[in-house]
Amino acid sequence: MQEAYELTRELGIIYQTTKDKSVAYTKLAQWYNKIENSKFSKTFGTVARSIQNHYRNILNFFDNRSTNASAESFNAKIKAFRAQFRGVKSIPFFLFRLSNIYA
Repeated sequence: MQEAYELTRELGIIYQTTKDKSVAYTKLAQWYNKIENSKFSKTFGTVARSIQNHYRNILNFFDNRSTNASAESFNAKIKAFRAQFRGVKSIPFFLFRLSNIYA
């Protein structure tokens, strides 16, 4: 169990302390190799595969240390608003209401 905690903590430290994209690439690759060689490869498999498949996009975080969290939050607000107003047939009216509330 301690090993799983250490692997989790290592990944967090990479994001918290690494400022350079090329260094982050190396550290993420090393972390990925540790996962593959550990007994927790099934437990961390989804995260490791996500990093492997999307590493270019993930590494963009290290350019200016920004995320798309605000966009995701706004998207959630739009979905909630849309769920509240089911049956609105006029898209321009829907967009008008949306812009009045969230703009």
